[in-house]
Amino acid sequence: MTISVQLPDDAERRLAETAKRLNVPIQDLAAAAVRDLLTQPAADFEAAATRVLAKNRELYRRLA
Repeated sequence: MTISVQLPDDAERRLAETAKRLNVPIQDLAAAAVRDLLTQPAADFEAAATRVLAKNRELYRRLA
C-alpha cells in the first residue's frame, strides 16, 4: 500500500535527519514508525488491564 502524507517542514527535517543517522531510507523509517504505532496497545486498555490485574492479584496468586 502506498500513501502520501503532508508533514510540516520541521517534522520532515527531523524525519530526514533521523533516517540519515540510522542509515535507512526515509520511507522505511516512516513505515516503521506507523507499524510501531499500530502495534502498540491503546493506553486505556493498558490502564484497564493493570487495574484488573492489581485488583485480582490475590485471586490469581491463590489459583496459581
